[in-house]
This record gives sequence, structure tokens and C-alpha cells, in this order.
Amino acid sequence: MRRPRHLSPEERALWDRVKGTTKPMSPEAKPDPAPLPPLRKKPVAPRDPLPDFHVGQKADAHRPNDLLPSITHRLANAPVNMDSKSFGKMKRGKLVPEARIDLHGMTMAEAHPELLAFILGSQAMGRRLVLVITGKGKDRDDGGPIPTRNGVLRHQVPQWMALPPLAQAILQVTPAHLKHGGHGAYYVYLRRRR
Repeated sequence: MRRPRHLSPEERALWDRVKGTTKPMSPEAKPDPAPLPPLRKKPVAPRDPLPDFHVGQKADAHRPNDLLPSITHRLANAPVNMDSKSFGKMKRGKLVPEARIDLHGMTMAEAHPELLAFILGSQAMGRRLVLVITGKGKDRDDGGPIPTRNGVLRHQVPQWMALPPLAQAILQVTPAHLKHGGHGAYYVYLRRRR
């Protein structure tokens, strides 16, 4: 806020001379009323002091965390869309994949078109079971406040397979048996081409 400037005695005399030479525009206008006295502020009632507070005092220690379940847990709990006998053989590693693709070391931008071409090409050739190797991923915990998951491709590939155009070609996705790569690979059971 700007502080008011007070006139010096010479400035005050000059102002009074100029003011005396002027005529009011409307003689019936009343002079400005006297300024109102300043309003008195009502005293503020003191508030109750805030209760003591401790971080986490209202947290429910028995509530499970809100983190998304792991990709292997989600795939294991997915409904079985294929023949249950074949599904059991596939999970035990008894079915041999007809083809495989290794996405190790690829970026997401490189891996996505490769995966698209491989899955759709395999379906066009009449293959039923293929193996997609993503790798388990490196431990990249940077110590930040937000946890990071290991294996970007390992988590992204199942999401790609759940979206068009791959979703229409795939009947079932499940983690591979240990002899075919374990948690670093997926069995992809393809639909028959019509």
C-alpha cells in the first residue's frame, strides 16, 4: 500500500489559490460529508488449542496395501479360456512352444511392433502356442519415494496383449514354466484363424 504524500507549506498555499479560482459545476451539490469514524474491530474469541497430533495416528495398520498385484498374480487368477487339459499341460511345461521371440534389451518402442508382427504372423501361420521372452528386468530401485517395478517389458507385454489387435488373436496368456524361462517369459496360446 502506498503511503499518502503530505503537501509542503508552499504547495498548500498554491493549492488554496487554485482552489479559490474555480467555480463548482453544480452549485446545489453538497460538500463532501465528514469522514466516518473508523470501525472498531470486534475482539476475536480465543480458539481452543489444537489437540496433539502424531503422524499416522489414524492409519489402519490392518488394512492391506493399495498396490496393484503383481503381473504373475493377475495372470494366475485370470479365467481359463482354453481347454483345461491343455492349459494344465502348458503350465507344467509339457507343451512345447512352436515359435519364440526374445525381446531382451529392446526398448518399448522397439518391442511393441516386433511383438505385434510376431503374434499376428504366428496366428496367420496356424501356430497355437508361442513363447514371448521379456526377461525378468534389472533391479533399478533408485531409493525414491515411489517404488519402481522391475522389468518394464515384463509388465508392459501382458497389457499390450490385452489390447486390440492382439487381444483378438490371443486365447490365453500365462507365465512360462521354469524350463522355458519362468517369470521372464510368457506362454501365449493363440486362437485358430477363421
